[in-house]
Amino acid sequence: QVQLVEFGGGLVQAGGSLRLSCATSGIIFSLNRMGWYRQAPGEQRELVATITSGYSTNYAASVSGRFTISRDNAKNTVYLQMNSLIPEDTAVYYCNAREGTSVYWGQGTQVTVSS
Repeated sequence: QVQLVEFGGGLVQAGGSLRLSCATSGIIFSLNRMGWYRQAPGEQRELVATITSGYSTNYAASVSGRFTISRDNAKNTVYLQMNSLIPEDTAVYYCNAREGTSVYWGQGTQVTVSS
């Protein structure tokens, strides 16, 4: 059974930092492209960042320079370090795993940035 479980969300003041973690099981983690997406109330889910099995990264323009995605294949875990948070970063953040045509999602973790 595939499981993606996110940790680390919460309430933070603008300018602060949070680190999200996504622990996975049931997938060959090292072969998966991992990603973080977010969805604000009334908005569509959007890409935040991805990291390939070869450690290539990609970021949304709105978070580039502030967020860093990384992975630890030994722990089957992907991380999202979020710095210089702004209220517009408030959303539910979802972990995503993709291998070929197989796509999996976590349940999401709430991040709220107060002004």
